[in-house]
Amino acid sequence: MVIALKPKSSPERRLWRFHGGIHIPDEKALSNGRAIERAPLAARLWVPLQQHIGAPGRPLIAVGDSVLKGQMIAEPTGFISAPVHAPTSGRVVAIEPHPVPHPSGLSAPCALIEPDGAETWAELPPPLADYPQLDPALIRERIRWAGVVGMGGASFPTSVKLTPGTDREIHTLIINGAECEPYITCDDRLMRERAAHILEGVRIMHHLLRVRTVLIGIEDNKPEAIAAMQLALAETDMGGYTEIVTIPTLYPSGGEKQLIRILTGKEVPTSGIPAQIGIVCQNVSTAAAVADAVLEGRPLIARVVTVTGHAIAEPRNLEVPVGTPIEHLIAQCGGYRETPRKLICGGPMMGFELRESTTPITKSTNCLLALAPAEAPDPEPALACIRCGRCAEVCPAKLLPQQLYWNARAKDLDRVQDYNLFDCIECGCCAQVCPSHIPLVQYYRYAKTEIWAREQEKRKSEQARARHAAKQARLERQEQEKQARLRKQKEALAAKPAAAADGDDAKKVLIEAARQRAAERKRSDAAGQD
Repeated sequence: MVIALKPKSSPERRLWRFHGGIHIPDEKALSNGRAIERAPLAARLWVPLQQHIGAPGRPLIAVGDSVLKGQMIAEPTGFISAPVHAPTSGRVVAIEPHPVPHPSGLSAPCALIEPDGAETWAELPPPLADYPQLDPALIRERIRWAGVVGMGGASFPTSVKLTPGTDREIHTLIINGAECEPYITCDDRLMRERAAHILEGVRIMHHLLRVRTVLIGIEDNKPEAIAAMQLALAETDMGGYTEIVTIPTLYPSGGEKQLIRILTGKEVPTSGIPAQIGIVCQNVSTAAAVADAVLEGRPLIARVVTVTGHAIAEPRNLEVPVGTPIEHLIAQCGGYRETPRKLICGGPMMGFELRESTTPITKSTNCLLALAPAEAPDPEPALACIRCGRCAEVCPAKLLPQQLYWNARAKDLDRVQDYNLFDCIECGCCAQVCPSHIPLVQYYRYAKTEIWAREQEKRKSEQARARHAAKQARLERQEQEKQARLRKQKEALAAKPAAAADGDDAKKVLIEAARQRAAERKRSDAAGQD
């Protein structure tokens, strides 16, 4: 279904509507009225050594080392990988597993840094102000060095996303400023206060991708951010290829595939990526981090985080060093107004509950949400599915949530994949409208986890079989080489008596020849006497 919408910012641009979606109270007024504030340093920083999708980093530090602000403490170990830098100067007092933001509450290797308060910077690379004249590979390497990853939540290394490959023509860059989840306002405030810096990052990405069009999508519930971005754009020479597009407020319009649909009308293939249809998406915070890396030579060591919810005394947006414990940020916001029912990392729809107060902020943490009891009442008991079909009506990925639920519940992992489980973005729309109160997303996450575990076991088994086959081949080769050596030794031993026998026969022939010559001479002498 196509709907012609005429937003004020771009009356000539046609917008499309993605399937499904829901309207929910945004609760953004709690935190979007105050300017971004810099959070003071915590007494201890737990810095995860992997804050990205892909291969984990290799630690470059040891317990007892002193580190400087911006110093690389973990280096990338593969193409899809990203380094980690020290968020401040201080001393490494431990490197050990520690709880990190994760739906399952898992722990991961972290460096515990005690700040020295000096904030002494490491030596940083020079700014690349002349980047338009430089080799694009050099600019991508700078972004990779800076550890820039997707800051909208995906944490995919940005340098990889800006290297689409020679087999794909990228014609459109989409900058995601939708911020569709309720409560979260960090991108809103960033666009209001640092619009020019965001556009500098957009300009750099446009230069790397050589796209024809840049579209910056912002929901219409952020009029101040739209105005700030429009004003900043008017002061640049980017207007020929860049457009600020106001889109209707509808959750989850900030999903990558949904935003592409709204702005271009194109559909990303099932299990595909936007680059397959010539599009790359980046978040506004990521664009600002790219500008930091290229124009200032600064790595990604801090980010803006929304601390909000009706249980927070003074909701606000804080600029936070990576590794800061969540309890420190809550204290900076005046603590709790009342005991929260839940403390969530992210928004109320796609976020997950945190249970450790020392869990640190990472590069992808955009919100800490403390929900009061009235905001998070006890869930209703789940009832039997009545097959009403509401879940399918609101699913933005056009899936069949009911079928996914039945197969996930039955642990039929092959069947659940037939219904394109991995196209599910876990937005929670289906669970939100389910009259039976079934926690549908939990079933989908369970199925995904089980499939990933099965695939991992399969890979391990294949690796074990490959190692066993290689070992057997090596042993067989060694046995063949041993047998070949033994044959050569036997042949050498057999050749020695034969050579000796051949020598004796030759000697007998020579003696017989000499005897015959002597007899001939004797007969000749006798004939001469006659």
